Amino acid sequence: MDSLKPGLSGSASLIIADEHTAPRVGSGRVRVLATPVMINLIEAAALDAVEGLLPPGHQSLGTILNVRHIAATPVGMRVTAQVAVTAVEGRTIRFSVEAHDERELIGDGTHERVVVNVAKFDQRVQRKVGM
Repeated sequence: MDSLKPGLSGSASLIIADEHTAPRVGSGRVRVLATPVMINLIEAAALDAVEGLLPPGHQSLGTILNVRHIAATPVGMRVTAQVAVTAVEGRTIRFSVEAHDERELIGDGTHERVVVNVAKFDQRVQRKVGM
């Protein structure tokens, strides 16, 4: 965890296809990039920034996402999400996030992830299933 520091960055890109549009994911009727897909791309960028630096048996889980989706992106255009670590406090990692298509900024905001021990996390989930 000592390698997690402010300034780390990550990115993820996607060429928008029909399966990435609002009608296909159930978030609207207009055939443009769906907000849930943009959010997924932002989370992928966060993973790109930090997952390779986590101790064995650990991963990060998204806990807070506060984003604006401010411009539409049509099918066929590339979208890139970029994140930067702004703070690391214990197991919590905070990011600033932006998403751009080939023309403009389409989204921005903040994201928070928490680092968990996968085995312990799975035990908690299994206890919940057994309730």
